Amino acid sequence: MADTALMPIPGQVDPVPVARDITPRADGRIDLIGLPKERIRTLFEEAGLEPKQAKLRAKQVFHWLYHRGVTAFDAMTDIAKTMRPWLEERFVIGRPEVVEAQHSVDGTRKWLLRTADGHDFEMVFIPDADRGTLCVSSQVGCTLNCRFCHTGTMKLVRNLTPGEIVGQVMLARDALGEWPKGSMAGLEDDEDSAHYTADGRLLTNIVMMGMGEPLYNFDNVRDALRLVMDGDGLALSKRRITLSTSGVVPMMEKCGEEIGVNLAVSLHAVTKEIRDEIVPINKKYGIEELLSACAAYPGASNARRITFEYVMLKDKNDTDEHARELVRLIREYKLPAKVNLIPFNPWPGAVYECSTPERIRRFSDIVFEAGISAPVRTPRGRDIDAACGQLKTAAEKKSRAERDREAAATVAE
Repeated sequence: MADTALMPIPGQVDPVPVARDITPRADGRIDLIGLPKERIRTLFEEAGLEPKQAKLRAKQVFHWLYHRGVTAFDAMTDIAKTMRPWLEERFVIGRPEVVEAQHSVDGTRKWLLRTADGHDFEMVFIPDADRGTLCVSSQVGCTLNCRFCHTGTMKLVRNLTPGEIVGQVMLARDALGEWPKGSMAGLEDDEDSAHYTADGRLLTNIVMMGMGEPLYNFDNVRDALRLVMDGDGLALSKRRITLSTSGVVPMMEKCGEEIGVNLAVSLHAVTKEIRDEIVPINKKYGIEELLSACAAYPGASNARRITFEYVMLKDKNDTDEHARELVRLIREYKLPAKVNLIPFNPWPGAVYECSTPERIRRFSDIVFEAGISAPVRTPRGRDIDAACGQLKTAAEKKSRAERDREAAATVAE
């Protein structure tokens, strides 16, 4: 039996048990998004279907949910019309609520989303010439308190469920028009099943780099990404998924074994003193322990390098000596690695400034000259606070009435 949590129901004194893998809903229906095929089959059996029928229906529904992206049971044309109301009464096909959608001048898109229990979080889509990357959140808020990161100034509200995590990917596909078109006649033989169109770049990559620390919500992140990678589901290769951690060392090996995606590490400093200041988790898991865990990460190789993220902070971590120490550490631990240099993205109240372009270039050159790739990341979506380290819902500064007025004005235009 699945672990359960307690969810208060409006008008009811005592909470009712809700499985931890299910996104809670006040109406009592079960949201199928975020659930694997076998879990759906079990739920169908518990709801009264015979085992054989439950298995068949689970397979059909799973395909419609994750391959076709439908949001209504009525759209499932190979399921009997009499069966669809039965499903509708007991289950729901959820998506995060879109509170606000913003477009940057550079094509970046940011969505302010809301959970069924009223908590806000964000996701970002970044189009490039050769790829389209979705930056996905794993928590509402964050506990890490990294001093350069606006998201880190938020309090942790709760973990996102598997449905709320994979729901971001599905919502992005909705917005980009990327679900296969065509009829359901002959599921495997449908010529249109591989046809995708989009209003921008295709969603080809996922990075778990949004709000929260993914490894502090390991089980839900793992279960969501398994659906993303499922060949019968969203079918995105694990080589196109990157999970970023600030250094939760005890979970890193487990991540490699149970999820197997690319690893990115928020390093940002090469000395204990500086990293303790800007990435406080370093006080618990130091640089040496972190780099040892990187060296042991399952699947790491020259073909699948670990990415070190390094935010460039003026007069803090950006000297030639810091660059040389970074090279020394990567060589000492024999790490197949590349370094992403990230110009600091300012936000109100930040105590740091961005390194000068000249200093960033010099830092990059030193690392490159040592034979280690060190590209400088081009800031994206700064005008809508969607750049790296800027995800903190602007809704915290706006009342609901203000957002409603803005939405009304947009419609009027």
